Amino acid sequence: MLIAILNDRVTDRFVAELVWERLRYEPEDKNDGVWKASEETPSEWLSRFPEAPKIISERSASVYLTRSIPKEFKQLLKIKLGFSGYRINELFPRRTRRATAVSWLLAWLAENNYELKESEKMPLLVEKPIDPLKGH
Repeated sequence: MLIAILNDRVTDRFVAELVWERLRYEPEDKNDGVWKASEETPSEWLSRFPEAPKIISERSASVYLTRSIPKEFKQLLKIKLGFSGYRINELFPRRTRRATAVSWLLAWLAENNYELKESEKMPLLVEKPIDPLKGH
């Protein structure tokens, strides 16, 4: 799943929901797609983002996500996935924010002593977007 995120094979929304779930945001109404902070959302997220932020499309949310990764887990992308970054022609804000999201997810997994299982939530893979600046 994490490699699929890095390879832009799942939607930005799916990536955001993975982060939101772990930050304890909850869908406000199943039909409108809006997620709100819950009583269990960490206070530092609640104060900045009472509504779940668009992790991939909003720079401020991605910057905060990066800053919230504990120092000891900053290299997990490289260590766990062997990811050394994108090539220069693949560098787009969306893609670097996806790498940030995966880095944060790896840190969350490490902090919580949680291992991903093959049966974890996985959507159908989609084709890479034609325009990587716009996404899916």
